[in-house]
Amino acid sequence: MRRGNRIYGRIILYSCSVLGAAAMLLPFFWMVSTSLKPDREIFTMPIRWIPSVFYAENYVRAFQVVPVLRYLFNTFFLAILKITGEVLVSALVAYGFARFEFRGKNFLFMILLATMMLPYEVTMIPSFIMWTFFGLSSGYTPLILPAYFGSASFIFFIRMYYSAFPRALEEAMIIDGAGYLKIFFRLFIPLGKSALLTIALWSFVGTWNDLLGQLIYISDPAQYTIQLGLASFNSMTGETLWGPLMAASFAALIPVICVLLFAQRYFVEGIKMSGMKG
Repeated sequence: MRRGNRIYGRIILYSCSVLGAAAMLLPFFWMVSTSLKPDREIFTMPIRWIPSVFYAENYVRAFQVVPVLRYLFNTFFLAILKITGEVLVSALVAYGFARFEFRGKNFLFMILLATMMLPYEVTMIPSFIMWTFFGLSSGYTPLILPAYFGSASFIFFIRMYYSAFPRALEEAMIIDGAGYLKIFFRLFIPLGKSALLTIALWSFVGTWNDLLGQLIYISDPAQYTIQLGLASFNSMTGETLWGPLMAASFAALIPVICVLLFAQRYFVEGIKMSGMKG
């Protein structure tokens, strides 16, 4: 009886998982399908999920309308600089909270956690006023520089990871004369690789999908990211070209898919270990 209930439970669980995955993948499949359809088939009813002819001309037109490769390069450039700052600084601050005792430590950490409760929309206007005051309200600087002050959510995540590290190796390095920075780079960075890759992945996806922040601070078309390029696609063409637009959207997703597939193992491991140790 128990074995039968377990089998039925698994069938229900897997069925719900498959249905949920299908529901999530349906818009993606429609986008890919539309990117390969001629215009006459895009809005036919009933929906034609498989194009009668694979119309690759949409991809050619998409790359002709907007400089997709240039926008992808700009996005990679912005993402790499942000990831470098957020990962390194967040890990360093988390190391301090996890391993050092100092007056006001808990109070400062509570303030850090409190900043996580403020949505970006609340700080958006004050931040823009501040950058305008310094004359830096246009370009990549307002998007990159804050990353080098760390991220509250990343610091919280890595602190949980670092707090569970055994102190034996750390104490052995101190006996050998290693300083705190050497311990951080030689011990905590290698041992925390999974957690660091996890937040790097979060930072990459967040930067890649950030339309609002990039829309506020980037006004030069030569500096457009892929999200700004997609948002201005219709204005560049003067009409809505659904096939080329879906082709450009799919091209914008390819790097994210590749990064997720490459880092999936580290991402799962980082989440698992931080959950177990937290």
